[in-house]
Amino acid sequence: MDFVAQMDKLPLPGETVSGNAFQMLPGGKGANQAYAVGRLGGRGKMLGRVGGDVFGERLRANLESVGIDVTGVRISPEETTGVALILVASGGQNQIVVIPGANGTFFPKDLESHSEAIREGFLLMQLESPLETVELAAALGTARNMVTILDPAPARPLNPSFLKNVDLLTPNESEALTLLGHQGSTISLEQAPQIAQSLLRLGPRRVILKMAENGVWLADGQCSRHFPARKVAPVDSTGAGDTFNGALAVALAEGKSLEEAIPFANCAAAIAVTRLGAQSSVPSRGEVEALMATPALSL
Repeated sequence: MDFVAQMDKLPLPGETVSGNAFQMLPGGKGANQAYAVGRLGGRGKMLGRVGGDVFGERLRANLESVGIDVTGVRISPEETTGVALILVASGGQNQIVVIPGANGTFFPKDLESHSEAIREGFLLMQLESPLETVELAAALGTARNMVTILDPAPARPLNPSFLKNVDLLTPNESEALTLLGHQGSTISLEQAPQIAQSLLRLGPRRVILKMAENGVWLADGQCSRHFPARKVAPVDSTGAGDTFNGALAVALAEGKSLEEAIPFANCAAAIAVTRLGAQSSVPSRGEVEALMATPALSL
């Protein structure tokens, strides 16, 4: 569950600032991506854990509302549901602290009991579950010829043996730099091709580098190409990358090429940043298609 506080500017270390508004909104990177899949017309199943509290009930219900199968989202009565504390400043910048709660107890043995779900189609993975569980999921997905898509967040260095089981690695700028052992949080368009190639050398088959208002950079060893973002007035960037990944998977599952799927995902993410929250900001299929039909770089 996302606890979202809005303010004019983000606080500096040790600083207290006044906020403007507060909301509790369904979140969690995996759940955000699953919700985007359902909201955009795809079929999906979510695997994970929630606590035996009202937050867990609400999160499961929200996924079910868009047709996502939540039989793999088990309830751990002795645990609290995971939460994220999110500060959002005017202009859309944010700071996030994630406390995994029950989802931190989603171990490989639990995944094995749902291994029948990892058998075909597309596997969306993030790093808010224990790393060994995600590594097992990637290995199972690769062995069963699934298309494995990894959003490497929260950012951390990853083992090449894990990344070789990733078909599409989709970091944002700070995550990409963390994977490469670099400091910083931004990458220029001029730097993007080199960064993407460096990420490819870590093991994934393709890299989609997400660069916020600068769009995304696709690299696969043979192709290296920029896809511009749509120009919007940002309100909250929380969940935009998750919306992108969910939309990307839906488009690919419908048989679109990456060159077709990425603009679709870019449009979905562009709409998402104009709204507050993660799952609450995911657009409908009709909204994305309407934006796709307008001239590029406009809304």
